Amino acid sequence: MNKVAKEIGGWALSLGMAFAIALLIGIFGIQPTKVLGHSMDPTLADNQRIYVSKLSHTLGREPDYGDIVIIDSRVQRERTLKDDILEHPFFTMLSGEIDDNLYVKRVIGKAGDTLEFKNNKVYRNGEPLEEPYVNGVMSYQSSETVTVPGGHVFVMGDNRNNSKDSRDIGPVPLDHVLGIKIN
Repeated sequence: MNKVAKEIGGWALSLGMAFAIALLIGIFGIQPTKVLGHSMDPTLADNQRIYVSKLSHTLGREPDYGDIVIIDSRVQRERTLKDDILEHPFFTMLSGEIDDNLYVKRVIGKAGDTLEFKNNKVYRNGEPLEEPYVNGVMSYQSSETVTVPGGHVFVMGDNRNNSKDSRDIGPVPLDHVLGIKIN
């Protein structure tokens, strides 16, 4: 009987360690996620699964212009390690809840950039952006100039006329940029 108990204990320990390693990889390394909605059409489709590198979030690296990122849209609150853990697919699967605070968007501006929205285009530091990925002509216009504060990025969906993004929630703190889409 003692030999069977040792065997079961060995298997339980191995499975527990494998589970812990999988959680750590998903929280700090690479994580699958699902695109919700049509704000990234035509680049990404509703319900499309993508993989996100969380190393940028873990190591505090700023994303590049044009990177597709996953963000926590609750920009007015502090993020904690608890948020990173509870957003892991394993825990969201257990709860059965869809976290509609996580958005998939594209980085348009970084700290110090000035952005303008005129002539159906986005202007960064006075120059119109070439954006072949945008779905249709952007109808958004604004007389306001946005300067991206330090430690933040400005994000927008590719489907500019159907996207809740930094135009609505404001610039996104870098600690709310949870990862960068892996190509």
